Amino acid sequence: MILDLLITLLKNMSVIAVFAYLLSRTDTFKKIVYGEPSLKIKFFLILFFGILSALGTFLGVYIFNAYANIRAIGVVVAGFLGGPFVGLGAGLIGGLHRYTLGGFTAFACAIGTITSGLIAGLTRKYRSFDQINTELAFWVGIGVEIIEMGYVLFLSTPFAEAQQLVTVIAVPMILNNAIGIAIFVNILQTAKKEEEKVKALQSQKALEIANRTLPHLQEGLNYDSAEKTADTILMMTNIKAVSITNLSEVLAHKGLAEDHHQPGEDILTDATKRTLETGEVSVAETAYDIGCPVVDCNLAAAVMAPLKFQDEIIGTLKFYKDREESIKEVEIELATGVANLLSTQIKIARLKKEAQLATQAELKALQAQIHPHFLFNALNTISSFCRTRPQQARDLLINLSQFFRRTLKSNKKIISLAEELEHIENYIAIEKARFGDQLEVKIDIEDELLEVQLPNFILQPLVENAVRHGVSPQPGGGKVEIIAQDNDDEVEIVIKDNGIGIENERLTEILQEGTGEGMGIGLANVNSRLEKIYNSSYGLQIESRLRKGTEIYITIPKQS
Repeated sequence: MILDLLITLLKNMSVIAVFAYLLSRTDTFKKIVYGEPSLKIKFFLILFFGILSALGTFLGVYIFNAYANIRAIGVVVAGFLGGPFVGLGAGLIGGLHRYTLGGFTAFACAIGTITSGLIAGLTRKYRSFDQINTELAFWVGIGVEIIEMGYVLFLSTPFAEAQQLVTVIAVPMILNNAIGIAIFVNILQTAKKEEEKVKALQSQKALEIANRTLPHLQEGLNYDSAEKTADTILMMTNIKAVSITNLSEVLAHKGLAEDHHQPGEDILTDATKRTLETGEVSVAETAYDIGCPVVDCNLAAAVMAPLKFQDEIIGTLKFYKDREESIKEVEIELATGVANLLSTQIKIARLKKEAQLATQAELKALQAQIHPHFLFNALNTISSFCRTRPQQARDLLINLSQFFRRTLKSNKKIISLAEELEHIENYIAIEKARFGDQLEVKIDIEDELLEVQLPNFILQPLVENAVRHGVSPQPGGGKVEIIAQDNDDEVEIVIKDNGIGIENERLTEILQEGTGEGMGIGLANVNSRLEKIYNSSYGLQIESRLRKGTEIYITIPKQS
C-alpha cells in the first residue's frame, strides 16, 4: 500500500511540475527573483500558490478518512519566492481549503499547511532566492512534512486512527512533497540561470558592438557615424534592418526597406514618434503597430530604444524584423543594451568636444590678454632702436614677427618642448632689448627632453608673468630660470624668478578663474587648460616668498 501510494503521488506531481515550468517563463517570475517583489506581485503569488496548494489536496489520495497529498509543495515554494507574508498567505488558503473538506485530521492538516508556508517564508527572509538550492529545498520539504505528521498525531482524535494513518502516509507524503519542492525550485533556478546566461550573452554582444562602433562615434551622432554604426550592428546580429534617427529625421537605415527609409528624410513611422515622445523602449509587434505609411513596406515588427544625452532624448535606435510578432526578449535586451552604450559613447564624444572648445577658447582668451600690452611695449622698444641701432631693430622685428606668426597661425594643440622654447626665445629677445642688463634669463634643459610633447602656449605665459610681474617691478631687475627635469614617466618644468614674490593671501586664490587681473588671469588660464587636457592632479604648483621670488612647477606626462 505504501509503495502504491508513493507511485500515485509521484505521478500526480507532474501537474505541479507543469505549473513550475509555466511560472518560470513569465515576466512576473523575473521581477520576483531579480528584486524585491511589489505588493501586487505578492498578492498574485499568494493566490497562485494558494490555488496550487488546494490543487495538491485534490491530486492526493483519499485514505482512512483523510488525504495523502502534495499540498505542501505550493505553500513552501510560495514562501521561498515571496517571504513570510506570501508563505503565510498561501498557507492560509491551502490550509482553510483543507479544513473545509472535513475529516478527523482537518484541523491538524490546516495548521500544518500554514506552518509549512511560514517556515519556508522565514527561510527566504534570511536567504536570497539564489541561496535556496535544490538540496536545501529538499530538506526543508522533509522538515515541514515531519512537522505536519506530528500535528496529525497529536492534534487528531482518536489517536489510534491518527497513528494508523501516519504509519501508512508518512513516508510517501514526506518524500513526494520534499521531491516536489526540490523539483519546483530546480526548475525555477534553472530558468533563472538560463535567463542570466542569455543576458550575459546579449551584454557581451552589446559590448562588442559598442567597441566596434566607438571609432565611428568619436565626432558624435551624424549621417556618417550613424551609417557606419548601423552597418556594424546589422553585420553582427540577425536583425533584418537597423535604423538610427535624431529627433526629426532618419540618419541611417540599413537592411530591409532601404528604398523608402532614406537618410535625411523625415521620420515616417508612428512607433518611432511614440518612442521619442515617451523616452521608453517600445515594441511594435505588427506592421500596423509600426505605422509606416508606405504601402507594402516589409518591416513587420520592431523594437525601438531611445538614445539619450544627460536624460535628454536625442534620437532612437531601431531593430526591425520581417515577420510579425517575432520580436523576442533577447532582442529587446540587446536593443536596450546597445542603445545605452551608444548613448554613453555619444555623451563622451560631446563632452570631449565641449572640453576641446573650452580649452581652445581659453587659449584664445589668454593670447588676446597677453598680446596687446606685449605688442605695445615691443613696438616702443623697436622704434627707439630704429635710428640708434637699426640692425638690432631689424632683428627684433624678425623676432616679433616669428612670435606672432606662431601664436596666431599655429593650429597645433600639442607641440614639442623645443618648439615652445623657440617661441619663448623670440619673446625673451624682445624683452631683453627692452630691459637690457636688468633681465637675465637662463634655460637649463637637457637635449634629450626637447622632444617631450606638451600643450601649445603653456610656458610662454608663465615666463611673461615672471618678467612682467616678478622681476620688472623690482629695482635692478632680476633673473628668470627655465628648468626641466626627467622624472621617469613625467617631466617637471620649473619657471623660477628672484623677483618681488606673491603675498600668501594672493597665492590661495591666484589659480581660481575670474578672481583677479593681470597675473591671475594668465596663471589661472594655464592651470585650467592643463587640468582639462590631463586631469586635476596636473595643475600648476606655486611656491613664493615676498622679496625672494616665485617658483611655478608644471608636471607633463610623457606621451607614448
